Amino acid sequence: MASFIVVEGLEGAGKSSVIARLMSVLKEHQFDVINTREPGGTPMAEAIRDCVKQDWDESVTQETELLLMYAARSQLVENIIKPALKSGTWVIGDRHDLSSVAYQGGGRGVSLDTLKSLRQMTLGDFAPHFTLYLDIEPSVGLARARGRGELDRIEQAGLAFFERARQTYQEQVASMPNAVTVDASQAMQKVQDDAANALNTYIKHVLSAQASNADV
Repeated sequence: MASFIVVEGLEGAGKSSVIARLMSVLKEHQFDVINTREPGGTPMAEAIRDCVKQDWDESVTQETELLLMYAARSQLVENIIKPALKSGTWVIGDRHDLSSVAYQGGGRGVSLDTLKSLRQMTLGDFAPHFTLYLDIEPSVGLARARGRGELDRIEQAGLAFFERARQTYQEQVASMPNAVTVDASQAMQKVQDDAANALNTYIKHVLSAQASNADV
């Protein structure tokens, strides 16, 4: 059975590099695999991404930002992720619902009850099978992000915003049995190795469970 693997973390945590490594791991296991990103991943979701990321000559309310995130997520899940999983293709996601909990919840201050209601309406019971959280000090991550070029609207939210988001990430991941934290402040090669080892452990668990079911 194919799995939906999500990589989470603050700006500058190294998600793109880690995802490239995880794609290689899955291909080494002879799995079909695609990768997605949020917000984005379909034509409509990419248009929504542009709305979310760019600067506007008006105030973007936290409610608008939140609703756009879930609209894009719904498009991606229904049009790309679910069909891929149904066909036996593994999916590696660059962000998913936990990002909204951390950024719009922890960072912006949207209540968890509001987030739960939106999640239920747009996603129902759908959730990642395994989550890798790349943990990094916000000041370090933002410095890396600045090194890549100009920051987008969300990346400009300020250090306190990202500190709240990180705290929320840590609290949420600590309560998730299907999540692993990787220290993203290490050298990138070590971060990739740790992430690959965590994924290989998960794959062994999946294959073992499938073998046990086949023996029944």
